[in-house]
Amino acid sequence: MEIQNLIDNEFKLDEEVIYLNHAAVSPWPQRTANAVKEFATENQRFGAKAYLSWLEKEAELRNQLKRLINAPSVDDIGLLKNTSEALSVVAEGISWQTDDNIVSTNEEFPSNRIPWLAQESKGVEFREIDISDMENAEQRLIEACDVDTRLITVSSVQYGSGRRLNLKMIGEYCQQNDILFCVDAIQSLGILPMDVQEIGAHFIMADAHKWLLGPEGIALFYCASEIRHQLQLHQYGWHMIEDAGNYNVKDWQPAKSAKRFECGSPNMLGIFALSASLSLIEEIGIDNIAKLINRNTAYIIDYTENKPDFKLITPNKDSTRGGIVTFIIDGHDNAEIYRKLMKNNVICANRKNGIRLSPHFYTSQKTINKGLEVINSII
Repeated sequence: MEIQNLIDNEFKLDEEVIYLNHAAVSPWPQRTANAVKEFATENQRFGAKAYLSWLEKEAELRNQLKRLINAPSVDDIGLLKNTSEALSVVAEGISWQTDDNIVSTNEEFPSNRIPWLAQESKGVEFREIDISDMENAEQRLIEACDVDTRLITVSSVQYGSGRRLNLKMIGEYCQQNDILFCVDAIQSLGILPMDVQEIGAHFIMADAHKWLLGPEGIALFYCASEIRHQLQLHQYGWHMIEDAGNYNVKDWQPAKSAKRFECGSPNMLGIFALSASLSLIEEIGIDNIAKLINRNTAYIIDYTENKPDFKLITPNKDSTRGGIVTFIIDGHDNAEIYRKLMKNNVICANRKNGIRLSPHFYTSQKTINKGLEVINSII
């Protein structure tokens, strides 16, 4: 089916809503809504009669996520509640030594800051490197490392500025210097190609509810096999053992796979929903999605650069941005502009003291124009 036909069939937003906020929460495709309704109806009528088929859907989702990031094995894929939980699993799982340090940026969302700051009680230093106005932010991060650097943790795309980092460059440095590499991929997974083997990341995590077009409450957690057994566990339950389902086991062992990080019952509703969303992403193709995303962000950037009172925060080069465009409108209260935009059904965000627009691949130029027209009417 042609991409436009898929878009027409899958996205049924209210005509009055101008949705430009996928970096926060995405509307669901039709197939995802259908999957949730069908699962709810099945539960209502039959309970868990088909539980074995539910487990097959869980296995299918792990394989979809494996393909999405080109993980070496499905055993590397864990299903957690959210990005924050996954980051905490890593931060609390590493056996830190006094005087270890962690290198990161000064633009991270709190989920990729607070778990690391919490390690200060163990004598670990958290270094937040200023990457604003940097032509080569990656080099600045590398230069901040020393012999005591244990881990570099970054977002693939920054939630506020929309800055996209060269993960391969950072990953190669980490491999050469025996440094762990952690990537919060929530602002890029689903719209940009991700190859964990190429970038050399040890950990990748991302919620489903942004660019992956899925629900809240379920997230990917990739953990490289060579580090998996080194992470200390802090959550335990029936699901995370090697012989899960053997309820009489006494001499238990943690699962060899990334299931060791999943202490209890899986979020089956979230599994069915996310699997449906990923089927659409696979059907369209991540390369096609990336091109459409780039078209939309370039369109907004061209518009802002022709407005003398618009100050672009997001880098304007294709290779240094994702799906986010953030700008400040000089001479105006941008927080008030945001509030008025929301009242006028332009769904966006107030980030970096400006206006953040984040169209998805299916967002039409007509929709973007409507949003820009409302901004003009406000200012």
